[in-house]
Amino acid sequence: MSTGALLIHITGQDRPGVTHALTSVLAHHGARVLDIGQAVIHDALALGILIELSASLRASTLMTDLLLEAHRLGLQARFTEVSARRYAQWVGQQRKRRYIVTALGRRLDADHLAALAAEIARAGLNIDRIDRLSARVPLEEAQADPRACIEITASAADPGREPDEGALRGALAGLAGVTGVDIAFQHDSVWRRHRRLVAFDMDSTLIQGEVIDELAAEAGVGEQVRKITEAAMRGELDFEQSLRQRVSLLRGLREEALERVAARIPVTEGAERLTRTLKRLGYRMAILSGGFTFFGRLLQSRLGIDSLHANTLVVRDGIVTGEVAPPVVDGAEKARRLRALAAEQGLDLEQCVAVGDGANDLPMLRLAGLGIAFRAKPAVRAGARQSVSAMGLDGILYLLGLRDRDTLFEP
Repeated sequence: MSTGALLIHITGQDRPGVTHALTSVLAHHGARVLDIGQAVIHDALALGILIELSASLRASTLMTDLLLEAHRLGLQARFTEVSARRYAQWVGQQRKRRYIVTALGRRLDADHLAALAAEIARAGLNIDRIDRLSARVPLEEAQADPRACIEITASAADPGREPDEGALRGALAGLAGVTGVDIAFQHDSVWRRHRRLVAFDMDSTLIQGEVIDELAAEAGVGEQVRKITEAAMRGELDFEQSLRQRVSLLRGLREEALERVAARIPVTEGAERLTRTLKRLGYRMAILSGGFTFFGRLLQSRLGIDSLHANTLVVRDGIVTGEVAPPVVDGAEKARRLRALAAEQGLDLEQCVAVGDGANDLPMLRLAGLGIAFRAKPAVRAGARQSVSAMGLDGILYLLGLRDRDTLFEP
């Protein structure tokens, strides 16, 4: 007859065979294991085993045998009895909602973690687990591309009281703004582990800069176009109207100018590592851009993107006419295309990721299960659920739950 449960907590220096030795003692006594968890940080072991505490086990030499075996291994053992009532409450809580908080930046210091933990506690959440997703950091050697990321799993300290998500997201966004560390907040759901489609904006997302601004510089109308672009990115102008205004200023530009611009605009930091990894892991990828197909096709080929939906800049006899062929890909069209791509592949929208930086990206960012504002203007960051600014595009891999060692490539 069960009288509750016994939590066995083992700590000390880890080495091969420890778990085998201790569980062999449990096996000798016929113990029923209810739960087990183990973590090792720099060879420091923390092992927890929860077993059913029957009347016969209570009267046995189990705890003495475990203490002796732990002493032989140079470990410490501690025992905590759990009442049948408390164990039943714990079992009843296994369906409680869990949340993932991801912190990523060039480095994470104690003050970052302390401030983050304070916000999590203030929201009424308890931290259940912390995992490092980034690679180990050498002490002496300087890193060319430093990065740090931890993933926190948390749940409501009071199971009957879930957090105010809006308030928590606001607090985390404010903290990110102060510390310069990106902080993402997600539900720990089955969808998070099964994302399958990633849609990217192109200008200032996959590539550094706005193509139309570069073309305007070639045409000698850079300042005029730049002002219209900035207003459009802030959401102050209708996208289609602003696009047609800007393109009309390019009338007479020779086609060779497009090739010169394409040759000099660099791909965004981390874009190649991100797309290479996603391709290797079986994700489908699309470019959904208010930019131009001339540049999108080059990028699609270079990065292995599956599909492209962008605007067509009309060129006749090697000269830009100042027109855009219909239909114009604006914010609403990006969202429509994302929905269509998901339907074509039999995916739920929760399995989709959208990445962009401008106001015209917000419709698809809000539609996707994971919408990420990348190095975006403040208004766009505020309108998206997640944002990444502290590192390159490959920081998105951390929001998918991937570790550096999982990505099949050097970090």
